[in-house]
Amino acid sequence: MPRSSDLAYDTPGVLTEIDGELLERFVLPSDVVGICRIAQSLVIPPDLARAAGIPEERNDERSIRPANALVARLTELDPTPLHEPRPPQHRVVGTCRDFTVLSCAFLRHRGIPARARCGFAGYFERTKFVDHWVVEYWTPWQARWVRVDSEILGLPFVSTPEDLEPGEFLSGGEAWTLCRETDVDPMRFGVVGAPHAWGIAEIRGNAIRDLAALNKVEMLPWDEWGRMQPSYKGETGADFDALIDTVAATCASNDLSAIRDLYNSEDLTVPPSLIV
Repeated sequence: MPRSSDLAYDTPGVLTEIDGELLERFVLPSDVVGICRIAQSLVIPPDLARAAGIPEERNDERSIRPANALVARLTELDPTPLHEPRPPQHRVVGTCRDFTVLSCAFLRHRGIPARARCGFAGYFERTKFVDHWVVEYWTPWQARWVRVDSEILGLPFVSTPEDLEPGEFLSGGEAWTLCRETDVDPMRFGVVGAPHAWGIAEIRGNAIRDLAALNKVEMLPWDEWGRMQPSYKGETGADFDALIDTVAATCASNDLSAIRDLYNSEDLTVPPSLIV
């Protein structure tokens, strides 16, 4: 596995650290898919939460960033160990990012190299790529990163959600490169339920969030920093697009020193005030 001293994916990051006292409250299996299935059983998307009669005010749980706070909230809702089945009302209301961040946190605490990826899934809506997050883990015997969609394990969206096929999920940088180098329409990429949130600016935003995630800083899907907001407003130009070219190429390189150094440059580092 490519590795640098401060990007060790088999150890927790600032948002995937979980207190030892909370970790003692549940048992993690040893296999990757089993670990991801536990994460799957702890989160409920807002639409299913509404159908389950969960009060609308609990949608604020979607804004919880640290895995530690997600686990603490789950314990508040139900003190039953997290590896035991729990009803929908006792799951945290969250997004695809939360399925991913919990999976990533649990895998890292098992010593399994794992990282979150921010991008777009091509299996939810025909001909479209929907804003989405997945987790990937390093398999040394195959010498590759395997992408897992924890949210849809056991569901028929793709044949192997535990090992996504190339092109089923595109990271932000991969989507950017596809649109820059081919005639794929950027308007195929966006956020379900948000008609305004489709197009090239969404791809730029997810490329930057993916770079942060590769630096073990897994932000919320709607967090913005640097020149992201001007980009969404159509106020950036060729220089910013050239920067996103660099982001996409660097994230694809697997050069962890380059990934770290680029993230630490202007416009791309997450402000400390957001990492809470």
